[in-house]
Amino acid sequence: MLRTHTCGELTVNDVGKEVTLCGWVNARRDHGKLIFIDIRDRFGLAQVVFVPKEAPLAYERAAQLRSEFVIQLKGRVNPRPKGTINPKIPTGEVEILAQGLEIINPSQNIPFEISDSLEISEELRLKYRYLDLRRQKMFANILLRHRLYQVTRRLLDAEGFLEVETPILTKSTPEGARDFLVPSRLSPGEFYALPQSPQLFKQILMVSGVERYFQIAKCFRDEDLRSDRQPEFTQLDMEMSFVNEEDIFQVTEKLFFHIFKELKGIELQLPFRRIEIG
Repeated sequence: MLRTHTCGELTVNDVGKEVTLCGWVNARRDHGKLIFIDIRDRFGLAQVVFVPKEAPLAYERAAQLRSEFVIQLKGRVNPRPKGTINPKIPTGEVEILAQGLEIINPSQNIPFEISDSLEISEELRLKYRYLDLRRQKMFANILLRHRLYQVTRRLLDAEGFLEVETPILTKSTPEGARDFLVPSRLSPGEFYALPQSPQLFKQILMVSGVERYFQIAKCFRDEDLRSDRQPEFTQLDMEMSFVNEEDIFQVTEKLFFHIFKELKGIELQLPFRRIEIG
């Protein structure tokens, strides 16, 4: 490993340790003969101070640093001086006294600051998507989706479901929308269709005796854009055999209960209130 710790885990319990960090330069500040930087990775921020007497070569290299440089840093964890503690971040009680610095990759001037507080046009964000995804808000969305998938998989596994991947290249079938078509190189003039849903495949699985199936499935529909419909989207696809309506309600309610509890800390009341129609 190129690092001994992540940028977000160092606390006062680590004071005195020699550490190696890797990440991006989030900010640089010059204070007289001292240079401060914040180094960032996906786990958080850590403050680093460069002192010319302590590490002259590292100090010289630190003068070259700009936002979003990728670096490897070696140093010792020290407590922050009184009056400089930052209670807003987990590492706010400590700083790293730099002893060594390697610039892994320099960065050109970036088109926008990596900050959640700025209003950035969607066109610019998509053009520089790799920068947009460095913003904390965007990364939080990725992390939330990851955690949602893990909660879903754990619950459905406990309920006896099998996760089965179904084909992406398939035959065009009459469904509710137009198919996306992919030309076949081996059969000129013929086409594969991207699935609008795994409907036929999960029915095959039920006939095969799988009994309980699920898949976090990619679906494709060649439709005009609407607020609730995209050409490519992800859905939780499920199917069960030998069940009645009440069984479906119970599994679905249990899934939503665990999702809300583990992701939002909200305990839903079970069973859900039923609304009769007709």
